[in-house]
Amino acid sequence: MHHQKLILFDFDGVIVNGIDEYWLSSKLACEKYLLTNSKNLNINSYIEVPKIFIEIRPWVKYGWEMVLITHEILKIYEPLNNLTKNSFLENYEENCSNLLLKYSWKSNDLQQYLDYARVFQIKKDVKKWISLHRPFNEVISFIKHAKNKGYIIGVISTKGKDFTSKILSNLDIFPELIFGYESGAKVDIISNLSLSYDIKGFVEDRRKTLSNILQNKHTKFINCYLAEWGYLKVTDKVDLPQGIKLLKLKNLEELFAN
Repeated sequence: MHHQKLILFDFDGVIVNGIDEYWLSSKLACEKYLLTNSKNLNINSYIEVPKIFIEIRPWVKYGWEMVLITHEILKIYEPLNNLTKNSFLENYEENCSNLLLKYSWKSNDLQQYLDYARVFQIKKDVKKWISLHRPFNEVISFIKHAKNKGYIIGVISTKGKDFTSKILSNLDIFPELIFGYESGAKVDIISNLSLSYDIKGFVEDRRKTLSNILQNKHTKFINCYLAEWGYLKVTDKVDLPQGIKLLKLKNLEELFAN
């Protein structure tokens, strides 16, 4: 199967901008599943997505972290805000772990609460839920073009596979391969795929994920592209290591050059 050319895409931040959905679903998860254990929440304090949530998004790796961050932003006393944001981000992963310990929560439970919140919205109004994901039309067009040229398309998402599939089908794109968070770490997924496909590129908006790809002996040969239009930290574009190339929406055809 090595003759089959595969292009891989991250989902949120690369194919769609799902920041509105992440905020509303995380907020709903807090309201429905965490409010009884945490009285220190003002669920109605933000109608629109707060700026701080958008600013923290580039640090997030897993969906459950969104619920945790939303909880901290919604707190009535000592909330996560502009005054405390920088200290929180300086040791982001450690601070997330410490919060789990503080509240005696498990990351898997928070992920499940996020999924429950999504199922609730989908049952209530699936079109409205899907509309919360704003597509990057250039990427949608490119994927269709690539499929017409005979490329296999794969999508690796930190959302659940079923949720991702619903959104993609609504956008009228049908990747041959779709992986959700249930499938494990992206580097492991890509390592397994490399045994069966000729991977021409992986487009991702999380620099650390791409670095992990390059540091793995099974995937270090893969062309890695940092999506310039995604959720990036200010420093993400600076001094990119060899093997990671900054990709702009107008230059997606560079993926065909490999």
